[in-house]
Amino acid sequence: MADDFHEVRFPLDVSLRGGGGPSRLTEIVTLASGREHRNSRWADSRRRYDAGLGIRTLDALHAVLSFFEERRGRLYGFRYRDRVDFRSGPPGRTPGPTDQVLGVGDGATAVFALAKTYGTGPAPYTRAIAKPVAGSVRVAVAGIERPGHLFACDPATGRVTFAGDAVPPAGAAVTAGFAFDVPVRFDTDDLVLNLEAFTAGEIPKVPLIEIVP
Repeated sequence: MADDFHEVRFPLDVSLRGGGGPSRLTEIVTLASGREHRNSRWADSRRRYDAGLGIRTLDALHAVLSFFEERRGRLYGFRYRDRVDFRSGPPGRTPGPTDQVLGVGDGATAVFALAKTYGTGPAPYTRAIAKPVAGSVRVAVAGIERPGHLFACDPATGRVTFAGDAVPPAGAAVTAGFAFDVPVRFDTDDLVLNLEAFTAGEIPKVPLIEIVP
């Protein structure tokens, strides 16, 4: 992803008014008896957004146009703030170091990948988090928060690396809290903007799609 991804965020004031969410691909076969067989074609969900919903001013319209041109349309990916889902816990709560389980120490593994788990029932879904917000990651081992000098988190990959003398011991739960962005790209190479229609209240379409890490 590094060569075709720009570590920049889509205009925040626009994204916080945008709309969208997760999408899945489920194949359903209906038998002659009326019963169904359902199969998920994707292991992971994929988010789609319409950032056009957040364009309210001419300045915002120009900012999106400039951003689109710099990304060369669909060519380069970028960061996007999902207003509903951008923290390890609920949107209204500051991330805490025990929000999400990353794994269990074995005394040798020093690298753990950030992840967020949805649901507590029979089939929870774990999502890889590849674009944490720099400086937002807090980590705990066995429930005790580790100071920042004992670990590092790469904001471009979401991988947490513990210092050599701070590797989690065997059996210790490794947890983390963080804010994050979604890696996306424009889902069109044609940005159609009509100033007359915009001033009359028509909202331009600016489709975005998640880049699955």
